[in-house]
Amino acid sequence: MQELKFDEKGLVCAIAQDYESGEVLMQAYMNAEAYQKTLETGYAHYWSRSRQKLWKKGEESGHLQKVRGIFLDCDKDCVLLKVEQTGAACHTGNYSCFFTPVKECGVGAEMLGQLQRIVEDRKNAPAEGSYTSYLFGKGVDKIAKKAGEEAVELVIAAKNRDKEEIVGECADLLYHTLVLLADAGVKLSDVCTELKDRH
Repeated sequence: MQELKFDEKGLVCAIAQDYESGEVLMQAYMNAEAYQKTLETGYAHYWSRSRQKLWKKGEESGHLQKVRGIFLDCDKDCVLLKVEQTGAACHTGNYSCFFTPVKECGVGAEMLGQLQRIVEDRKNAPAEGSYTSYLFGKGVDKIAKKAGEEAVELVIAAKNRDKEEIVGECADLLYHTLVLLADAGVKLSDVCTELKDRH
């Protein structure tokens, strides 16, 4: 425990981040016991300042946080947990506690993780009128055909040097690729791991 610098109350700040999308999910606190339990069990444990007790995230709601990675900041007084979130991280029912915008910037790569969750939800719980559910209903041949068509359309857009068309066709390709991956039971994190291994 010497690597962590706890404050005068014996706590360190802990940030939970979706390991796939990079979305910041929540901020809480850990004492030495919570940190140790997290290391031992592989699931996020925190110290509740209001209840003055140790708690395992999701112990009552079932919204567990399986820890995929743990990082310390440069001062060793803050812990970053990269987690696989089951259900919502926030007690309000939102996926992330950080859903109140004050000033928005552009949309980043975390959008792919959000889209992956939507696609998987349409696979597991088909919705009437949903194009995604329609694709899953048609099967891999239809999904693969659409992904192939979008890849060709992206190549044509690139050759035409039309930036707006490139953006649109790339968005189409990424979406259909996510559907193809979900149909095969493959996650973005699997692809990212492969890319990291090649790096």
